[in-house]
Amino acid sequence: MKFKILIVDDEKNIRDGLAESLEMEGYDVVTASDGDAAYKRYQKGDIDLVITDLRMPGMSGEELLKRVKAETPGVAVVVLTGHGTVRDAVQAMKDGAWDFLTKPIQDLDRLNIIVQRALSNRERRIKNQEIEEELEKRKQSEIIIGSNAAMRHVMEAIGRAAPTRASILITGESGVGKELVADAIHRLSPRKDKPFVKVHCAALAESLLESELFGHEKGSFTGATGRRRGKFELANEGTLFLDEIGEIDQNIQIKLLRVLQERKFERVGGEETIEVDIRLVAATNRDLKAEIETGRFREDLYYRLNVVTISVPPLRERKQDLHLLINSFLKTFSTENNKEINGIDAKALAKLNSYNWPGNVRELRNCIESAVVMTKGPMIIEEDLPPTIHSVIDDGWIRIPCGSSLEKAEEIVIRETLSSQKGNKSETARILNIGRKTLHRKIEDYGVE
Repeated sequence: MKFKILIVDDEKNIRDGLAESLEMEGYDVVTASDGDAAYKRYQKGDIDLVITDLRMPGMSGEELLKRVKAETPGVAVVVLTGHGTVRDAVQAMKDGAWDFLTKPIQDLDRLNIIVQRALSNRERRIKNQEIEEELEKRKQSEIIIGSNAAMRHVMEAIGRAAPTRASILITGESGVGKELVADAIHRLSPRKDKPFVKVHCAALAESLLESELFGHEKGSFTGATGRRRGKFELANEGTLFLDEIGEIDQNIQIKLLRVLQERKFERVGGEETIEVDIRLVAATNRDLKAEIETGRFREDLYYRLNVVTISVPPLRERKQDLHLLINSFLKTFSTENNKEINGIDAKALAKLNSYNWPGNVRELRNCIESAVVMTKGPMIIEEDLPPTIHSVIDDGWIRIPCGSSLEKAEEIVIRETLSSQKGNKSETARILNIGRKTLHRKIEDYGVE
């Protein structure tokens, strides 16, 4: 990318000399003779670096620095100062300046090094921001995409509950996107700029989970070589997400209940009482009411966790969203794998629609990623699908994706009927109750093989 530099100095020979030097290095350069003109130019946008004198008529360089850093912290400012005002330059560094140069500027190599470093830092920040935005889009893609009534209800519930302090219990089968719901709740809450800490409860043994949640003191058990802060401490003022909450032991349940009631706890092996302010979001694929009946889950903890319940439907109950999700995943994985995939052919789509998706959105995501990697052409075909999808038994039904146009529906019917008759056009025309010539024309129009 080509960077644009704004040079500000009331001495024409200095600003023109700097501009000429930096233009020779390949930068775009604009100049201003005072702080007021520089600020007006800066407000137009597209400036990546400001080089400004400190002492100027009108708006000073110090004021220009403060305004630039307040409005766009990612834009670096290099200040110019005379030998007698180095103290001012040091103060400018404290106010956020990237570096300073003393006038007259004779060491052009030092100037170029300062400019290169400042602009490299800006480029990294821009790329990091782009990556964060892309990750944010990908986080949202699986849960925000959804048009059926159940998913609309989920999104409405997120919007209402997120701004509150209430504990939230997210329920649903494995792979439906419970963690994504938790992510959305945190992002839409007043705690969005505070920590979002996740714990997968089923992945840890009881002794390890207690230390993971509450921390431990040095020597509290074998292997505890030092003090460790737990997830509750790390999530202070933010959100703590406990995934698979139904898997935790009764002893941990008691301690968890106390934290939710009193907002305080002690580390394992410790005596100091630690107070925390956290928003708890939990998730489970178990029926916690049934677990209460069997005595495996505490009823009092259940009601502490379950102030608000958000139930995420399985994919088989939201087949209307299948094509929206497929298109989103196709776009994502085509870009990641540097492939140009135009879509999925009718037979492959029929297989995807016929499948029951026991692994839900997670399984669909994996399926589309695999198909994108395996396909040899611009269209994903039936043979590109994973074996579990490809082996779905043909039960004699023709499945037409919801939302298909009439032309697409007709193409699928002709293609599938022709396939079922092993290419016999006469029999296909008879079954479809159309003339053989009409069938030939439609086969040619749709490109049916």
